[in-house]
Amino acid sequence: MRLAFILGATALVLAGCQTAEQSMSNAESVCRETGLKPGTATYTRCVNAGYRNNVAQSNAAANQAAAGAAVGVVGGAVLGAAAARPHYYCGWGCW
Repeated sequence: MRLAFILGATALVLAGCQTAEQSMSNAESVCRETGLKPGTATYTRCVNAGYRNNVAQSNAAANQAAAGAAVGVVGGAVLGAAAARPHYYCGWGCW
């Protein structure tokens, strides 16, 4: 159970680790690589759209990691509870 929690927390931290500066830098480099010139309206629109896309992807990844961590924690708790319960088989019934 502890391992599942640690792995889930680590995934959550790593999924949303792209900073605003990194998102902007990535958007700018993509727009320059396509041949757009800095300072033009087209370049500015490209950078803005790329930045919004990067932020949306980062948020989606963080949400997926959080959901995965929650599923891992709940699943670990269910498995732990099932393993801790004694299982008796009484056949047709216990008297």
